[in-house]
Amino acid sequence: MTRIFVTRLLIALGAAALCAAAGAQQVQQAARPQAPTQSYEAMREKVNAWTVGLAAGLIEGAPLRLAAEMARVADDGPNLLVLPIVTRGPTENVNALLYLKGVDLAIVNSDALDEYKVDFPDIRRHIAYLLNLFPSELHVFVRPGIKSLQDLAGKKVNFNTRGTAAAYSGPLMFSRLGIDIEKTFIPHPVALQQMKKGEGDMAAVVFITSKPVEAFLRGKWEGGFKFLPVPYDNRFEDYYLPATLESADYPALVAQGERIETVSVPTVLVAYNWPAGSDRYKRVERFTDHLFGRIAKLQGAGFDAKWKTINLGATVPGLPRFPAAQEWLDRQAQKPPTKP
Repeated sequence: MTRIFVTRLLIALGAAALCAAAGAQQVQQAARPQAPTQSYEAMREKVNAWTVGLAAGLIEGAPLRLAAEMARVADDGPNLLVLPIVTRGPTENVNALLYLKGVDLAIVNSDALDEYKVDFPDIRRHIAYLLNLFPSELHVFVRPGIKSLQDLAGKKVNFNTRGTAAAYSGPLMFSRLGIDIEKTFIPHPVALQQMKKGEGDMAAVVFITSKPVEAFLRGKWEGGFKFLPVPYDNRFEDYYLPATLESADYPALVAQGERIETVSVPTVLVAYNWPAGSDRYKRVERFTDHLFGRIAKLQGAGFDAKWKTINLGATVPGLPRFPAAQEWLDRQAQKPPTKP
């Protein structure tokens, strides 16, 4: 009996082991990735064929917010997917557009091209604009006792942290003005406090961003703190546009009816100037049609107020328009006017 019992026990254990092995094999087979089906491959190819990468900017900046809103409006499922990309800022997005795989579009400051004059003299043939998004006005804010731009010579002027528009465009503008200053690159809130308290010999802070700047609306400034005028002349004609700061922008700092001359840097949506008919050209062309055709939606409720000021036909100094964008505008111009 004992031998029979042992034999039966061994048979049972063997059967259990076989069942366990079979079960483990089934689990392994279930966990193993299955070969993609033909429909999966077709969908993957379609999605990748109509995906555009948009180099935007820093998480806290307006360019990334505008890029995300463009994606919301222009996305069309597998027919067009827009991927906004967090970057170190619009002034460095030219590099991304020129050299980074998967980047078809970028938001840049127009004067960022100045850096390429020596090493890439024909840069303007390689980059074309779709849309002039918004102007970033130059704000030169000074402490009491500073009467003119020339008074800043040899003094400390802060341009915010490196990577920002002010840190790139500000020194470039002062160089064009021929004013030699002591440049600092610390956070603007710190520099403003130094100015307010009379610490650190900080004479001015330079903001380059779309007006109004919240720091000047919320802050309380004693008499003598002010914006300096920066006249627009032929030194700025290649990349910049004239602008003003008015009482409506800064009621506590600009007198009623006063207009302070300054300069603005266009913040621009650009594309690499791909050959017409190429795969990458067709992607940007489809994006252009979707974005331009739905611009009214961006100018409605729920989107950044800057969209309300955007003119699709606005030009950008120093750059050609992307051909598909010009063709879209030409088609609209040829349409008969709608009846009231």
